[in-house]
Amino acid sequence: MHLDSRGLAVTASNCTAVELLDSAVTSYLGMRKDTAELCAAVGQADPSCVLGLCLDGYLSMHACSREGRAKAQQILTQAAVAANDTNATGRERLHILALEAWCKGDLVAAVDAWEQVLADFPLDVLALRLAQFMTSYLGRSQGIRDSVARAFPAWDEGFRDYGFVVSCYAYGLEEAGEYEMAERFGRRAVEMNPKDLWGAHAVAHVMEMQGRVQDGVQWIASGEKHWEGCGNFVNHLWWHCALLHLAASKYDDALELYDRKVRADGSAEYLDLANAAALLWRLEQAEVDVGQRWDELAQRVGRHADEHLFVFVDLHKLVAMAANAPRHAQDFLESCVHYASDLKCTEAHVMRDVGLPIAKAVLAHRKRDYGGAADLLLPVRDLIHRIGGSHAQRDLFEQMLIDAVLRSERLSLARSLLSTRIENRPGDLWARRTIASLS
Repeated sequence: MHLDSRGLAVTASNCTAVELLDSAVTSYLGMRKDTAELCAAVGQADPSCVLGLCLDGYLSMHACSREGRAKAQQILTQAAVAANDTNATGRERLHILALEAWCKGDLVAAVDAWEQVLADFPLDVLALRLAQFMTSYLGRSQGIRDSVARAFPAWDEGFRDYGFVVSCYAYGLEEAGEYEMAERFGRRAVEMNPKDLWGAHAVAHVMEMQGRVQDGVQWIASGEKHWEGCGNFVNHLWWHCALLHLAASKYDDALELYDRKVRADGSAEYLDLANAAALLWRLEQAEVDVGQRWDELAQRVGRHADEHLFVFVDLHKLVAMAANAPRHAQDFLESCVHYASDLKCTEAHVMRDVGLPIAKAVLAHRKRDYGGAADLLLPVRDLIHRIGGSHAQRDLFEQMLIDAVLRSERLSLARSLLSTRIENRPGDLWARRTIASLS
């Protein structure tokens, strides 16, 4: 038994494995490219380190792919054996339960297990970050804040990774609508660690939600020099920058960022695919010719169909397919219908209740059946949050609803939807331009 850098007991055969585990967790929090390499080093130092195995399993599940899930299942089996062989702690066994739940698709049970860890061990920063990640994909905006808020009093600057806890709190505050505090905590996190992508991301969200276009563009651009060695999440920051350009009607700048940053590496990573689909759709709504860009994206998405791990991801895949490969889009919709019948999985429930109406609306909107798209989206308007992601990410489907209502000439309803939007987001330039066009 050894102690990690925060004084938590870790079952390991040697202190080197624990030190490497600390480094791997820090890299994971920082979204660094070397996370998997450091995790592998933990396994080399101690193949029976339960938390090292759990981290490896979590990373595999983060891939949101069939291969990743299959690998995580194998790792889960290894972790269970290791836990028995080494007499693992209760905290470590809760991590195994969380990984098992995630592998089974029971996302609520996974969050519950991490929250049980945090109740007794609020300094378990891995559980804290994972609980926030999964709470986000469950669409629990207030919970994204509250999960961190409950653990936050146990932390101070004397603990390793404290800055990342501050950035998690900042993001939670932003999603809960507490923008002033969110920006303050986000800036503080970046001051402590300029490489902290999550802190930079939280501040970018605040500026986007408040319609502070120039502030947001400058904030993101100023962070770039610190991001060497960071992983694909950097592309997501540039996606936010492109959205800010769109808000300012700087369409050429947004398209240039798509090519140079957002989609430069042709990644198959699920967030990269979602970023690209959402940005191209918004550009087309602004009557920007996106050329052949849908071709590459739809082909890439088509290779990752039928994986069904997050409804949020499935819907963005469908947006890309609908734009370029309508036959494949229809096949994928049928796959989503089949998936929705498997009610053992948390996301299958979401697909049945919310995902399928949105999916059908995506296809209807692409076919210019705007009345049909509006009729599908209106009944689930207040449930869209259940697909997960941030307010900014889900906004694609809220914009789709308003556009469908407008194009089906329901002008009174459009004004009502836009007025509500402006009440919630006074700085929303798109909404203000759109409602002004109706006068």
